[in-house]
Amino acid sequence: FSPGLLVVAGSFAAFRLLNRGLERLVPPPPSARRNRWKWRNIWTSLAHSVLSGGGALAGFYLHPELSKDLVGTHPPGAHSLVAVSVGYFLEDFVDMLCNQKLHQSWELLFHHSVVIVCFGIAVLLHQYVGFALVALLVEINSIFLHLRQILLMANLVHTTCYRLNSVINLGTYVVFRIATLAWMTRWLFLNRQNVPPATYAVGTVGMAIMTPMNIILFYRLLRSDFFK
Repeated sequence: FSPGLLVVAGSFAAFRLLNRGLERLVPPPPSARRNRWKWRNIWTSLAHSVLSGGGALAGFYLHPELSKDLVGTHPPGAHSLVAVSVGYFLEDFVDMLCNQKLHQSWELLFHHSVVIVCFGIAVLLHQYVGFALVALLVEINSIFLHLRQILLMANLVHTTCYRLNSVINLGTYVVFRIATLAWMTRWLFLNRQNVPPATYAVGTVGMAIMTPMNIILFYRLLRSDFFK
C-alpha cells in the first residue's frame, strides 16, 4: 500500500470539504445563483491551480536536479504535490459526474481520466515525478482560465479586469500550455529508448489526446475574447 495513496485520499477529502464550504467563503453574485455548484466548482479548481502551478515552479527552483532527471528523481515534496493533484482531479471528476449532464462535461471527464492515469503511475511507481511536475506547469495558465470563468459568471465581461485577464490568459496559454505540451511530446520522443513500452504508450496517447484538445480550446478563447 503506497503512502502516496494516503495523500491522494486526503487531498480528495480536503478538496471535497473546500468545495462544500466555498459558498460561504465566496458567496455567488446574483448572476451565478442559478448555477451554484458551478460557482463552487470553479473556485475549487482555482485553489488547485494556484497550489499546483505555484508548487511546480517552486519544485523546480528548490530541486534543480528534477530538470536533469525527469524519471528517477522524486523529492518527497514533488511526489506529494503530484499525489495532491490526483486527489483533486478525482474530486472534480466526481463533482462533475454528480452535478452536470454527460454531454456537457464529457471533454473534461475524458481529460481528467487521462491525467489521473498518467499522474497515478508517477505516484505509485515513484518515477516520472519530474515529468508530472512539468505537466503541472500548465496549471499556471489554468489560474487565468478559471478567473475568466468567474468573471463571466459574475457578469463582469465588459470590465478592464476581464480584458486584462484575457490578454494574460492567452499569453500564459501559449507559454505554459501549448509550449509545455510540445516540450513534453518532444521529450517523450527523444527518450523513447529509455522509457518502458507500456509507460511510453500511456504517455504518447496522453499527449496525442491533450494536444488537439488544447489547440481547440485556444481557438475558442481567441474567437470568444478577441474576434467576437
